[in-house]
Amino acid sequence: MPWGHPRSHAFAPLQVVIMRDHQHENVVEMYNSYLVGDELWVVMEFLEGGALTDIVTHTRMSEEQIAAVCRSVLRALAVLHAQGVIHRDIKSDSILLTHDGRNFPPSLPMDPLGSLPDQPRPCWQVKLSDFGFCAQVNKEVPRRKSLVGTPYWMAPELISRLPYGPEVDIWSLGVMVIEMVDGEPPYFNEPPLKAMKLIRDNLPPRLKNGHKVTWGDCAPFLGSPRGCLRPLCRSPQVSPSLKGFLERMLVRDPAQRASAPELLRHPFLGIAGPPACIVPLMRQHRLR
Repeated sequence: MPWGHPRSHAFAPLQVVIMRDHQHENVVEMYNSYLVGDELWVVMEFLEGGALTDIVTHTRMSEEQIAAVCRSVLRALAVLHAQGVIHRDIKSDSILLTHDGRNFPPSLPMDPLGSLPDQPRPCWQVKLSDFGFCAQVNKEVPRRKSLVGTPYWMAPELISRLPYGPEVDIWSLGVMVIEMVDGEPPYFNEPPLKAMKLIRDNLPPRLKNGHKVTWGDCAPFLGSPRGCLRPLCRSPQVSPSLKGFLERMLVRDPAQRASAPELLRHPFLGIAGPPACIVPLMRQHRLR
């Protein structure tokens, strides 16, 4: 981002500081940052698997896989929220995946002008990235009021410009769960401003697909902005556990919304597979 850009002074340094000071196995690692002319360059680890968006758009996830992603994201949010960090842009585009089990460990430095570390760590990871809209809250500034983020994933209180805290990330994660089931967030066919009004004024969104569907049961749905899939036949219904998990996140009153530590104890995450359980979906996507 150019350093002279109006947003650069407000967000870029904070992004760098937060990624530097809050390292976690489920947060994309920052190696270094450089000011080159009027541009700020940030060197981060590369996750070959790409964004979760590719999977939710072109495949259908099992509940085991959905739980695995949620568990990883919630582990990152639990640490960030405990330190007063609000991400403010949780969505499938902000979740990155390893591709073939290789990842660079934090203990190995990376020289952006030299060679990469040649000692891979054999583990799959689901990582939170894109801290461009993050914010810090503390005793002096306990709440925020800025209207930032991506419209379809925004919490009602953020859209209403009410003081808010880390609870907005939990709402956005709930919308991301709907993404993982339905292939897109609620109101995705609406223009952004209309979608924001609907989120602000309506009851919490619900799943469109009352049944889980699989790749073999689907065909492209041309009416979707993402060209998502629609079921040709029905599979077993979404479990009550998943519905209950979602209902704890999509609560209009942020004071009643579950926190990240509370959600990590929810029974739904008990079915979470290891991060590697997402591998079949990545292969499906690459074979399309």
